[in-house]
Amino acid sequence: MKPAAFRLARNILAAAVAASVVPAHADAITDWNVKSNQVISEAKLGTPPAVRVMAIVHTAAYEAAKGAGPGASMDAAIAAAHHATLSKLVPAQQAMIDAAYAAALDGIPDSPSRALGIESGRRAAASVLAERATDVIVPESYRPFTSPGSYVPTSSAAAPTWGGRKPWHMSNPAQFRPAPPPALASTTWASDFVEVKTLGGKASTVRTPEQTDIARFWEYSLPGIYHSVVRSVAVMPGRETLRNARLFAAVAQAMDDAMIGVFEAKYHYNFWRPITAIRNADLDGNDATEREASWMPLVDAPLHPEYPSGHSILASAVAAVVQADLGKSLAPILTTTSPTAKGASRSWTSLKDFAQEVSDSRVYAGIHYRSAVDAGAAMGHQIGDLVATRVLKDGQTVAVR
Repeated sequence: MKPAAFRLARNILAAAVAASVVPAHADAITDWNVKSNQVISEAKLGTPPAVRVMAIVHTAAYEAAKGAGPGASMDAAIAAAHHATLSKLVPAQQAMIDAAYAAALDGIPDSPSRALGIESGRRAAASVLAERATDVIVPESYRPFTSPGSYVPTSSAAAPTWGGRKPWHMSNPAQFRPAPPPALASTTWASDFVEVKTLGGKASTVRTPEQTDIARFWEYSLPGIYHSVVRSVAVMPGRETLRNARLFAAVAQAMDDAMIGVFEAKYHYNFWRPITAIRNADLDGNDATEREASWMPLVDAPLHPEYPSGHSILASAVAAVVQADLGKSLAPILTTTSPTAKGASRSWTSLKDFAQEVSDSRVYAGIHYRSAVDAGAAMGHQIGDLVATRVLKDGQTVAVR
């Protein structure tokens, strides 16, 4: 995205995220979720780093809320936890972070209760930051495939070492690694190939206007687009602040483990994107695929391997955690907005429909095959279920693994 377009998208997101909160039911957690996503947007973080930041921030906020004992202001504890973690992780936005913190404290009477809450929040933040200090992102060492003297595109691969980070709840980054992508000689590969070639091409005459809108909507991937869906549940009447703190901690940790797992799998399989496969279909050994020399996807392909889908794993992990929180209760109308759709909103009546749209969008965009979005969705459900069991049912976070 060009700088001017990025700034426009960032500003639209900030306004849209703020507008999506229902003031009548907002609490300290949902308020700070909006503020934190604004900080991340301003910092221009990529998706994996932004997901990591939000996992640490929301974990600290949950620990602060849970640890605010009798006489301590929970809202002050939540504010202090956010301030301490964001200051450490996104120092370039210190002025914005300080302003949000001052505004939050201005709404809490200056009293021993506020002081105790602040201390609780700082303590929780320090504990979580210390525990995640070993969450090492090793230096990038991806080696492009080439032969001596031959040109290859020179853009750097994205997040090639992300799959080596320490998970929050998975036993190891490869715990939910899916089976390999379809063999190139298979009918499944041919079916995947034809679907994305037909639906996902920039010049497609088959993709509907609605499908094009969906593809553009989900071109955006920072945490805020998913967190707005979660806030649709968090602002329901009768929700308690601690329950929302626990929900957002679980969602954020599931999203981070999803990013770890999906990048481990991506670089393990190193499977080609549709633009590469379609332009080289004469080399795949499958008579049911046909080369199109100038084929282009609707959306530019991300700079990392194709299989499995990162959007699909994120959406399904979020859906699994939120469904676990709701239990047998009906989901409210789920809504979010997207800067890559000029601030437009989309809504769903079920978490299943939400997650399925995200998966479908990547095929419509021409950057994923059906097998990849299905594999990502299955991984996301497994990770979401694991985190929901640990955090929502047992109240565990990384601090007590």
